[in-house]
Amino acid sequence: MNRMFVAVVPPESVIEDLDEFLSVRRDAASFRWSSPDQLHLTLAFAEHVPDRSLDEAIERLETAAGRRTPFTLTITGGGAFPNVVEGKVLYAGVETDASEELDRVAAGARNALVKAGVEVDGGRFRPHLTVARTGVPVELSNWVRLLDAYRGPSWTVSSFALVRSRLGGGPRKRPVYEVIAEFPFG
Repeated sequence: MNRMFVAVVPPESVIEDLDEFLSVRRDAASFRWSSPDQLHLTLAFAEHVPDRSLDEAIERLETAAGRRTPFTLTITGGGAFPNVVEGKVLYAGVETDASEELDRVAAGARNALVKAGVEVDGGRFRPHLTVARTGVPVELSNWVRLLDAYRGPSWTVSSFALVRSRLGGGPRKRPVYEVIAEFPFG
């Protein structure tokens, strides 16, 4: 069994810009901050991907990506899950002039996994990049306001990746991410 997700992975320059914005502020809170190399926009998440389904999932994801067209994305603003008053996850938001295309990319990734026999975690697609976790519910409105002042560089999204996630395998028991395959858009 594999724990996996399909994601848009921003280019290094975009991650560096966000990391620079956050780095001078991280000491102000004892959150579990996401490492820059783990920042991504999840399109679909699957807790258990059977080995027997992996090849078909890859084929179907390749087909789904081939049906999509590149679009521009910008990391900007922020929010908290489940809400800012009792937040456990602090995230950076995204903006695009092609929100319908982004929704179609996410739906295509989810459908590809489901058709390959993979159970995909439910929930509405809410595009974001998790920047920190709190462990316990805390007031995050000041942090969300801070992120609302952030606007990173734009980039062209022209692919998504299938990523394996091994829990607790990294430093300080963080997950380790391994890109299994990258799928260019048509």
